Amino acid sequence: MPLSDPRERARASLLGLALGDALGSQFFVPAHRAAFESRTPPDGSPWQWTDDTEMACSVVHVLERHGRVDQDALAASFARHHDFDRGYGPSTNRLLRLVREGGDWRELSREPFDGQGSWGNGAAMRVAPLGAWYAEDPAEAARQAELSATVTHPHPEAVAGTVAIAAAAAIAASTPGRLAPGVFLDGVLDHVPETRVRQGITEARRLLTIRDPGTAASVLGNGRQVAAHDTVPYTLWAASLHLDDYEGAFWTTSAAGGDVDTTCAIVGGIVAARVGVQGLPAAWLATCEPLPAWAATG
Repeated sequence: MPLSDPRERARASLLGLALGDALGSQFFVPAHRAAFESRTPPDGSPWQWTDDTEMACSVVHVLERHGRVDQDALAASFARHHDFDRGYGPSTNRLLRLVREGGDWRELSREPFDGQGSWGNGAAMRVAPLGAWYAEDPAEAARQAELSATVTHPHPEAVAGTVAIAAAAAIAASTPGRLAPGVFLDGVLDHVPETRVRQGITEARRLLTIRDPGTAASVLGNGRQVAAHDTVPYTLWAASLHLDDYEGAFWTTSAAGGDVDTTCAIVGGIVAARVGVQGLPAAWLATCEPLPAWAATG
């Protein structure tokens, strides 16, 4: 049964995103490679989340306080809570540092790509909780997702990728009963403008008869380029096959390698929007680093 409270939906999605991010980040720890190859979560110290979760916390923080995406508030929250050691990319590190020093995000975000801004996957990786928040209205989720993206990633490809993930989380969270993979992806495509991202999602729709992550990633990408069009189509392919199974979604997503913490954060946020906190593996949650105090429920 879908959750009726937007805050509950967004919080469930945020926890699923953080869990996918934190466990996915362990893929890059050499001592944990063997555990991943045997599909067993690594033991040891708590799994730490990355910039994916830190920025997603700001998205939820702003929604809870404003009921919508207030771009200035979002930029300020990103900058205020920016932890350099969480794995931000160089351009985002610079942007947030300059915003913190008084710079205008509207100008700074458009500096890359000759004024178009970054087409990276950084806006898509944090947006699933927003989609969960607007589950009753995927079209509004898409509009608000665009606003959230342009604060740091205004390039049309980055915006399209962000819109796609928000729409996916909204559809996943609001559709009761079985949601067929093809129906799910068709619903997402209804909201995505013509871009390389859309072309990739269309290709992901054609690949639904394939169940091998490596084969799918060889066509769709796996986030290795850290670009929206190299990340979003694969994550939607993986999520569509496991919309009611968080563990299955995680293992399918991580099996392709690439930008594993980000791809698993995206898929984790989408699936958790549907299955709720009760659908997340309790033992995994117990090992995951808690959300930051400023973003925790209370």
